[in-house]
Amino acid sequence: MPRIIYLYVFLGAMSLFYSCREKESAPQKRNAKPTERMDFSTIKGITYHEVKRRFSNGLSFDSIGFQQEPSWIIQFAANDSILAYSPQKDRMQNFYLHYDHGDVYNFAKEWFRIKNFNKDSINMQRLFVNNKEIAKDVRSDVNLTFYAADYIKNTLKTTAAELQKPSARDTAFIKSLAERANRFPTDKDKVFAGRQPAQLIPKSKLVSVEKISSVDVLNGKTQAYDYLYPKYRVVIEKAYKDFGYTFTVFVDEKGKLTLGTFTGAIPEFYETRKKVLEGIIEVYLQNLLVVKPGRTLGIPHASLITVTVKGIKST
Repeated sequence: MPRIIYLYVFLGAMSLFYSCREKESAPQKRNAKPTERMDFSTIKGITYHEVKRRFSNGLSFDSIGFQQEPSWIIQFAANDSILAYSPQKDRMQNFYLHYDHGDVYNFAKEWFRIKNFNKDSINMQRLFVNNKEIAKDVRSDVNLTFYAADYIKNTLKTTAAELQKPSARDTAFIKSLAERANRFPTDKDKVFAGRQPAQLIPKSKLVSVEKISSVDVLNGKTQAYDYLYPKYRVVIEKAYKDFGYTFTVFVDEKGKLTLGTFTGAIPEFYETRKKVLEGIIEVYLQNLLVVKPGRTLGIPHASLITVTVKGIKST
């Protein structure tokens, strides 16, 4: 009996000992020294073209119509220096390659996880970082594939532009989205942005159209905003009276316009405002404009646009 008691005491003490060891070692594991800076000397001077930019599901489009477009051209100049092509300056521009931790780097004001590299290719993940925290959602779900210029030309015997084209899976995905959008052309949850937005083309001197840019780089609105959220300013001369309204419009696959949403109307006058806007669409916009539907990969489909319409009464 004493031996059994002694065994229980011994096992309890050992359990407590290892429990304490685990509690002490856990923070050390969490705060382990990060992986050291990678050595890029083996690929120094090689020019790489980005040929794919995909979500983790392998597609370059998402359900709202946003397209991941490969565009980077890079060249490692040193372990702490990288060249990247600048379309604005039409030349390669040098950037400091900042090492943060593990496989995370920053250059050209963007964060990347460099997954692997060799003389033929590089794979990276573009990261969204806020307050030193890497977002674990769709904002960091961007995977980039680069091929060396020599590999593209001499091994694959093609061009970067050819490799950058959307895949067959992208086409099938867009076709399915378009079919759904065209079945429900006035459902904001079913329609999606056209990669080539709807066009409003004047067919009378009484009307003018201006596409308004939404790009605001300082506030995170990239050029994609111009096709994701297309906005137009329409001015109509010789209108029945002076007016100005902003509202959304559904554009179906054949160019028919349907009122979407609007704000600013007092609740008791909502129906009156709705009839006024529907009249403006039917009498002015539909008759004075050639309306071409939004398209993605050449496929016409229903989409949503915002218009600001100004009417100027004839004097």
